[in-house]
Amino acid sequence: MRTTRRWWARAVAVAMIAAVLPVTPATAQPAAAELVITDGVTQPVFGYADAIRERIFVTSDVDTDGDGALDVVAMDIIRPNASDEGLRVPVVMDASPYYSTVCRGNDSECKADLDGDGLLDRWPLFYDNYFVPRGYAVVLLDMIGTNNSTGCPVTGGNADNLSAPTAIDWFNGRRKGFDAAGNEVVADWHNGKTGMIGKSYDGTLANAAAANGVEGLATIVPISAISSWYDYSRSNGLVTRANNYSGSLANTVTNPNRRAYCAPVRTQLGQGGDDVTGDYSDFWAERDYVPHADQVRASVFLVHGINDDNVRADHFSKWWYALAEQNVPRKLWLTGTGHIDPFDFRRAEWVDTLHRWFDFWLQGIDNGIMAEPMVDVERLPDVWETHADWPLPGTQPTQVFLRAGTDGGPGGLSVRSGPGNRSATFTDTPTMSQANAIRHPSDPQANKDNRLVFLSAPLTAPLHISGTPIVRIKASVDGTDTSFAGLLVDYGTRERFSTVGDGIRTLTTEDCWGERADFGGYAEEACYRQVAKTVASNPQELVTKGIVDGLNLDSLSVSTPLVPGQKYAVDVPLMPEDYVFEAGHQIGVVLLGSYSGYSSRAKQTRAEITVHFDSTRITLPVVGGRQAAVAAGLG
Repeated sequence: MRTTRRWWARAVAVAMIAAVLPVTPATAQPAAAELVITDGVTQPVFGYADAIRERIFVTSDVDTDGDGALDVVAMDIIRPNASDEGLRVPVVMDASPYYSTVCRGNDSECKADLDGDGLLDRWPLFYDNYFVPRGYAVVLLDMIGTNNSTGCPVTGGNADNLSAPTAIDWFNGRRKGFDAAGNEVVADWHNGKTGMIGKSYDGTLANAAAANGVEGLATIVPISAISSWYDYSRSNGLVTRANNYSGSLANTVTNPNRRAYCAPVRTQLGQGGDDVTGDYSDFWAERDYVPHADQVRASVFLVHGINDDNVRADHFSKWWYALAEQNVPRKLWLTGTGHIDPFDFRRAEWVDTLHRWFDFWLQGIDNGIMAEPMVDVERLPDVWETHADWPLPGTQPTQVFLRAGTDGGPGGLSVRSGPGNRSATFTDTPTMSQANAIRHPSDPQANKDNRLVFLSAPLTAPLHISGTPIVRIKASVDGTDTSFAGLLVDYGTRERFSTVGDGIRTLTTEDCWGERADFGGYAEEACYRQVAKTVASNPQELVTKGIVDGLNLDSLSVSTPLVPGQKYAVDVPLMPEDYVFEAGHQIGVVLLGSYSGYSSRAKQTRAEITVHFDSTRITLPVVGGRQAAVAAGLG
C-alpha cells in the first residue's frame, strides 16, 4: 500500500488545479455571483426559493431495449439563480434508479412534479436544500430505464454504468442536451467539476462512473455501495442470490407501466447471470469495477456498515485496497450499523464533513479536510475513533493455528502449530442456521456433529483485528461437491451493535438541514425524522464470516468437481472487520460446510468433510502482530 505522504501529495496537486474562488468576509455584502467563505466553508448566501429548476435530456450511446433509438438520460437540476448571472457552480449528483419506485432516504422520498409543468416540486434528500444556497447545482439523475429516462435497466451493466458519464459529458460540453420542447440547452453555468454521491445502487453508479474514468468527475461518495455485482450475487463461486436476482431487481426499479415492455431484457439478464453454476463470466466482468481502479481520476470518500448484510463489507474493502494501490486520494467511514446512510447514523458530523469534502474537491477551498485522519471507525455505538489509514497502521497478518480437540471437545487456537497428524470429521448440513452455528460448545443446544469449533483461552488482554481474516482449511471430502465456510466468533457478554433494523430505529421527532421553498405552490421541506442506535447485550457475537464453493477452488470461472479423498488447501476469505476482542472473552473459529445463514441456495450434498491439522489455520490481521496475539493469550 502506498504511503500517506504520496497520497497527500496527490490530493494537494489535484486540488490546486482549480483556482481558489474569492473569499468575502462574512460581514460584507456579497456580489451577486460570488461565494462567501467563512471558516473554510461556503455560506448559504444564494437562496433556495428562487433557484432555477430544469429537466434536461441527453442521448446516450446505448440501446438497451433494442428499439433502434439510443436511450435518453433524463436529469432534474436545481441551481442558484446567481448561476445565470456569472456564478460558475459545481454539480453534486445523485444518480439513481429509485426515484419513482423505491424512493430515497429513511423518509422514502420520491421525485414529484405536482403541478404538471415538467419541473420537480419535491426533491428527495437534503442535498438540494443544503448545497444550492451554498453555491452548488444539485442534479438528480434517472438511471437509464427508470423514471423519465428511456430504455431498460440492466442491473450493473454497461447502460447503468454510462448513465452518469453521459450527463457529465453534457456538463462539460462534450454532448448536446435538450429540454422537453427539444430546444438545445448548454451548461454554461458549470465550473467543470462534478461530485457524485448516493447510497446502495446510487453509490454503485458513482463507483461505476469513477471506474469509467470520465473527465470532469472530481470526487465520489459511495455509501453502502457495490463494487462488484458478482460479489453481490455470489460468494467465491457460491450462488447467494438466485432465481434471476438481476432480473428481479431490474423489475423493481422499472416503472410499473414499462415492466412488461422490458421483460425480454430481464430474461437476458437471467441467462447471462447463470444461476446454475455461479461461475464468474463476461456478464459479471462487465459489472465488476474493482479491476478498473487504475482508471479512477476522482477522489473517493467511502462509507460502509461493517455489519451490512445486504451489500456486504467486502465491497468497500476490495475497492479500498484497489484504490490504495493506485494512490487515489480517499477517505473512509466505517460504522457498526448495517445498510444505513450516515445521515441516519451520525447526522450532524456527516453534514459538516460532507460539506467540507465537497468544498475542497469541487470549489477548490483548502479547508484542511485532507490533513485530517483518513479513517473514522465506530468502535462502539456512537463511539468513534480516527486513524491514519485502514487497515490500521501496525496491523500485521498473524498465523493462528487451529489445533485438534480431545474427546470430542472443542479444539484450541494458538500462534504455535499442534501435532500435524491429527484430523476431525463433520457433516455438511445445509439446514444449519447461523444462530446454531455460533453457539458456544458448552451450550446444551449447540450442534455437536455438523461443525468444528476452536476456542482460545479467555484473553488476558484485548486483541484488535483490522482488515480481512483468511481461514485456510486443509480438508478432504467423501464426495465431489460441498462448500467450505469459516466463522469468527466473540464469546463473552458486552454491549454490541444490534442487527435489528440494521442497527437504528426511527424516532417521531425531526430536525431540518437547509432551506425550504414552495415550488408550484407545494412545500419542499428540509426536515427529516431523527434516528437512534439500537444496541444489544448478547453472550456471543458473529464477528465475521466467509464461504467458498468447493467446485471453484481453482477458478471462479470454471467449475471442477472435487476428487473424493484428495486433500485440498482451501482459503476462505472472511468479510473485512475492525474489531476488538475484550480481555476475558474467548475467540472462536467455527468450520462448516453449506449453511442457511449465508446463501439463499445452500448446497444439499451433506458431504463428510475431514479437516487435517497439519496446516489448518486462520490468518488474523492483528494490530501489533504476533507479539500482540501472544500478549493477549494466544501463545
